[in-house]
Amino acid sequence: MERGRVGGMRLFTPGVFALFLLVPSQSKAQFTYPPQVPGAEEKIYKTVDDVELKMWVLKPDNWSTSDARPAILFFFGGGWKGGSPAQFIPQSQYLAGRGMVAIVVDYRVASRHKTLAKDCVADARDAMRFVRKEAKNMGIDPARIAAGGGSAGGHIAACLGVIDKDPESKPNAMALFNPACVLAPFEGVNYWEKDRSEEMRARMGIDPVALSPVHQVTKTAVPCIIFHGEADSTVPFSTAEIFTTKMKEAGVRCDLMGYPGEG
Repeated sequence: MERGRVGGMRLFTPGVFALFLLVPSQSKAQFTYPPQVPGAEEKIYKTVDDVELKMWVLKPDNWSTSDARPAILFFFGGGWKGGSPAQFIPQSQYLAGRGMVAIVVDYRVASRHKTLAKDCVADARDAMRFVRKEAKNMGIDPARIAAGGGSAGGHIAACLGVIDKDPESKPNAMALFNPACVLAPFEGVNYWEKDRSEEMRARMGIDPVALSPVHQVTKTAVPCIIFHGEADSTVPFSTAEIFTTKMKEAGVRCDLMGYPGEG
């Protein structure tokens, strides 16, 4: 398979790897909220009570509604508590420059909306459904839509690609950055020094196993590429290795790009 293709969809080139590594992580940078996204089209994809949830769409030059371009939705990190869609503006700008429609998505978080992780996942599902429904008007090929994200946002994207069965909310590929894919005790994961099931249940609002991507991997999961610092002390690199192994055992392509010494 050609380098830079995931599941037959060309997403990344070697130059993109370098760009992603150089962009500051959520732990090293503060991003404005609401985000300022130059040149993007702002869309409301969902309203919950009085909260309007938006996405910002960056389009390639010479884009038109008659196009059928690949697209990617990015979900920011922040522990399901905070964060901003601004985190993935650089990647989105780059990919739009390479011909994709790139979208940064807002979703509800605990600090702003008193929500739980299950609500974050629900918003992501609705964002993906919105894009699929509007694909023709957005110049997007509905058969080539990826979900991406970092940390908690990587978890959300992984839930769509691994757990979801609805073809309207399931992406065609995943691009994950230090994703939280192990949310409950799992064989081979040694960072659960004590059973944190109740803590995670409180944060998830549901049995954590139900939202733990590694526990839910089957052959129906979509192809994936993971970018992960090997010295990450928040989301251990070993969890990415185990998730990758589980995906491959299920017969699903999963490429893990590890960065030695990076947090």
